[in-house]
Amino acid sequence: MNIQFKKGALELCVLVLLDKKDYYGYELVRKVSDQIEISEGTIYPLLRRLSKEMYVTTYLQESSEGPSRKYYKLTDEGRTNLKEMLEEWKEFTQAVNYLIDDQEGDDHE
Repeated sequence: MNIQFKKGALELCVLVLLDKKDYYGYELVRKVSDQIEISEGTIYPLLRRLSKEMYVTTYLQESSEGPSRKYYKLTDEGRTNLKEMLEEWKEFTQAVNYLIDDQEGDDHE
């Protein structure tokens, strides 16, 4: 998949997942990479930025499998941003799909 497509959609994907439940970093990487091929190194800088922008907050939770895990939780501000992003995404994909569908109908002069 085109890397520019991934970059544009990755933040939205992470926010959508965090809207459903809290995740720790590696779990989030796995969840996203089940659908979109990404590396761990892609998610962590994004999570740091989202935290800095106050869209997510973090907390530590004990793990029976090793050290405590850092969980990411969507904030109210993050939820508001997600709603705005979803609206923009829908408008954008509708416009792109329109152009694709319209292009298929052209005679290609």
